[in-house]
Amino acid sequence: MQVQDIMTSKPTCCGPEDSIQDVAKAMTENSIGAIPVIDDDGRPVGIVTDRDICCRAVAEGKGADTKVSHVMSEDVVTTSPDEDLDSCCNRMEKTQIRRAVVTDSEGKCCGMVAQADIARRADGSETAELVQEISKPSGRSGCC
Repeated sequence: MQVQDIMTSKPTCCGPEDSIQDVAKAMTENSIGAIPVIDDDGRPVGIVTDRDICCRAVAEGKGADTKVSHVMSEDVVTTSPDEDLDSCCNRMEKTQIRRAVVTDSEGKCCGMVAQADIARRADGSETAELVQEISKPSGRSGCC
């Protein structure tokens, strides 16, 4: 199975200058918890999650007009549509992330693959291993 078999195509994206309020609205309207942050050429420069907005903005008293670039995670893990799903899962496990941005041959965002996508489509042992590895405690403490 390849990433393209389970990914969400044409995900909702935002720019680094968008406000966290606009991004939170987009998350609510689309029932999603993460949005790739792309540059003017469509290449990922970050990812913002509902947790980023909560922990890096609301908890710190930042306003609704705060730019996404101030709360996003810049260390984006990317994959290609034709990557083997096992390989993608291994990287997600190793980096302990729940979502990867899918990029095309030009490096532009063309999809997202999430732990939930894998849980719905992959076999049980692959899903269990991914959840266990991602959920291991990391060196970070607290919210973020």
